[in-house]
Amino acid sequence: MFYDTADNAHGLRHDPFKALVVPRPIGWISSLAPDGTPNLAPYSYFNAFGDRPYIVGFSSSGVKDSQTNVEATGEFVCCLAVHALKEQMNASSAMVGTEVDEFALAALTPAPSQIVKPARVAESPVALECRYLQSVQLKGLDGAASGSTLVLGQVVGIHIDDTLIEDGKVDITKARPLARLGYMDYATVDTVFSMHRPKVEA
Repeated sequence: MFYDTADNAHGLRHDPFKALVVPRPIGWISSLAPDGTPNLAPYSYFNAFGDRPYIVGFSSSGVKDSQTNVEATGEFVCCLAVHALKEQMNASSAMVGTEVDEFALAALTPAPSQIVKPARVAESPVALECRYLQSVQLKGLDGAASGSTLVLGQVVGIHIDDTLIEDGKVDITKARPLARLGYMDYATVDTVFSMHRPKVEA
């Protein structure tokens, strides 16, 4: 099948777009409201965008508490959502008021960060402490705002559970991170294979 996204007449029961751009890593973003209230929310529009320096970013449709908090305070933490914490991750996605602490809502333990003020999820095996860089208002071909904003931050500190490290490398299959698919579907990363880039003769 083919369909033009201008009219989006795909004829399917559900929009297939997010089911095709997969798997998407989940950024489990911890932040603090200006009044000190903790906030924790998962974002499937998340990824790394650079490694010199380390830059990560997240986005959502509409302005959510995470964006508001990060822009106001300049800091956030991204924790790794893993299979063992799937229920807690899902619980933290609930649409609740700004006064609600999602750590408590999801029965998670806030652990102090080393450099930034927002806590990390103690139960998560990986956490990236970040300082806010900029927000990019995303626009369509017509120049109109899309309603989504990409929030970028620089990673200033990294926590890795020692049990994930083997022979000087991270064995990510031990963590079994979650990935977002389409609809209400998720996947678990537990199978990895390697390939080397081909060498081209000059």
